[in-house]
Amino acid sequence: MFNAITSLFKQLLDGQDLSQQKQSPNLAIACLLSEVAGADHQIDDKEQQAKLTLLQRLLGLEAQEANALIDSADEQIRRSASLYDFTSQLRELTQETRFELIKAMWEVAHADGEIDPLEDAVIRKAAELLYVDHSQFIRAKLMVTNGK
Repeated sequence: MFNAITSLFKQLLDGQDLSQQKQSPNLAIACLLSEVAGADHQIDDKEQQAKLTLLQRLLGLEAQEANALIDSADEQIRRSASLYDFTSQLRELTQETRFELIKAMWEVAHADGEIDPLEDAVIRKAAELLYVDHSQFIRAKLMVTNGK
């Protein structure tokens, strides 16, 4: 977090226009999935595999491309200050696509068999920032936890 703030101030001092810094939607999606996996500070192999599988399914990527995207996402997360950095890139997605993203985040969180309260909080905040209704947030969670 401190590094992200330091980086932000350095960019401001260097005169960079921060509002023009955009990342690809695919990278933003990978960042959100990685944020959930790392929320409880324990990324287990099942969560790592879930991220890989979901990126392949959601974005139509090959395994090697998905792995490279996850590596880029992990680096981006270290430089980021908040979820807003990622969700702001995804607001133009359709409501259905945003729902599928929230569902995918639940799948990553539940990959190890339990949902940590910190993972729940990350998904809840992402859903709010993406303007996903609370009822859809709960529906996605139930679909994942009930195996539907």
